[in-house]
Amino acid sequence: MNTAISLGTLRLKNPVLVASGTFGYAEEFKNLIKVERLGALVTKTITLCPRQGNLPPRIAETPSGMLNSIGLENKGLDNFIKEKLPHLKKLDTPIVVSIAGESLNEYAELAKKLSLKGISALELNLSCPNIKAAKIKNQRGTLISQDASATYKVIKAVRRSTKKTIIAKLTPNVGDISLIARAAEDAGADSISLVNTFLAMSIDIKSKKPKLANITGGLSGPAIKPIALRMVWEVARAVKIPVVGCGGIMTASDAIEFIIAGARAVQIGTANFVNPKAATDIILGIKDYMRINKITNINKLIGSLKV
Repeated sequence: MNTAISLGTLRLKNPVLVASGTFGYAEEFKNLIKVERLGALVTKTITLCPRQGNLPPRIAETPSGMLNSIGLENKGLDNFIKEKLPHLKKLDTPIVVSIAGESLNEYAELAKKLSLKGISALELNLSCPNIKAAKIKNQRGTLISQDASATYKVIKAVRRSTKKTIIAKLTPNVGDISLIARAAEDAGADSISLVNTFLAMSIDIKSKKPKLANITGGLSGPAIKPIALRMVWEVARAVKIPVVGCGGIMTASDAIEFIIAGARAVQIGTANFVNPKAATDIILGIKDYMRINKITNINKLIGSLKV
C-alpha cells in the first residue's frame, strides 16, 4: 500500500501529522512512541521574541473537548534554533515549524531565518485566538486570517523570504472560509491547514467566574469535528492546493472522513493529550482501512466523497 502524499515540495511517508502546540518539540513523546512513524511533526508556534503567554488557568475541560488560552508561550526564535532544532534534526521525520509574528516584517524575518537545512516546511499561524494578533494595514477582523487582504499580504511577504513549503493555518471563526483560503492560494501558499480552534468560553457556576483567566479560549476536540469537516470539504472544492484537515480527529475513522472530504493530510491535536500514541494508532488504522477496502494508493481516497 502506498500512503505517501505531497504538500508542495514536502514529501511525506503518510498523511498523518501532529498539530502545533500539542506535541511540544517531540522530546516529551520520544520514549512513548516512535516519532519516525509520523508523516511529519509540526512544532509549537515560534515567535521572533520570547513570549510569556497568558496568565493561568489556561486550560479547561469541556464536554467532548477542551479550552486553551496558552497564548503562544515560547522562548523565541534564537532559543529554538540553539536549543530545540539540533534535537529535531536528528528525528527521521519531516519537521514543520509553526511561526507567528506581530507584523509583516516579523513573519518575513522568521521565514528567512528558518530557511535552514533540517526544516522541511513552515506553517504560518494566522489564526490563534488567544493572543493580541498582528495588525496589518487596513486589516478587518481581530485575526489575520479573518481578513482576505491581510492573509494575502502576510503570505506574500513570507513567500518572498523563503523557498520552503508554506502551509497557511486558518481560523474557523469567519463567515466564508473559502474566500480566505483562495486569498492564501493566490499569495503563494503551498497548502491550507484548517481548522484552528473555535473561540469559546466556560464558566464556573460556583464562583461565577470564567474558568480561564483570559475569559475566552480556543475550543478543540471531538465537539468541533463536524464543523471542521464541513469547512475542509468546502475549501477542498474551492482551491487547487492541498488541504490539511484538523479538528477533533481522535481515531482512524475520523481521519479517513477528512481524507474522503478532500484533505490530503490530517493533523492530530487534542487526541495527543488523551493518548500519546494517537497519531501512530491512526496511521495503522488508515492502513487497515486501505487493506480491507483494497485501496492500494491513499491518493485514490482523497476527495472520494460521493454526493
